[in-house]
Amino acid sequence: MYPWLWFWAPLHFPWSGNVAQRIDPNTRWFFQGIDPSAGDADIEEKAFSVASYGRQLGLITEILIEVAEHADIKSAQAAASLERLKRIRDQIEQIKRAEYTARAADIETQVAELRLKGGGEYTRLAEKLLPLLRDDR
Repeated sequence: MYPWLWFWAPLHFPWSGNVAQRIDPNTRWFFQGIDPSAGDADIEEKAFSVASYGRQLGLITEILIEVAEHADIKSAQAAASLERLKRIRDQIEQIKRAEYTARAADIETQVAELRLKGGGEYTRLAEKLLPLLRDDR
């Protein structure tokens, strides 16, 4: 049903209205979910920017295993837990190695493809990558 004066009604074609929207991702959702009784979300976020939880746990694991290997462990349960912790650490290191190997293979494939098809882009990439690959850090 049309109003009598429909020709005065605003006409909205596609993309003619307000199409502005925020597209930046909200990355604070994880820290905002921290229960206030468990910690301060702002402090947790800042601490995470210094070292991720995985890095923090990795450091603790390295020290704990080192200390435990030099200690006289009397309990069979503690000895079994230490062995389990070592297996977990080894599995995580294996995951890291596999991921880095896969990434290196992907990069190698992409560079080879760019060499065949990219022309000048390959030359520009080579100029950027060669100094990085020669860096002995």
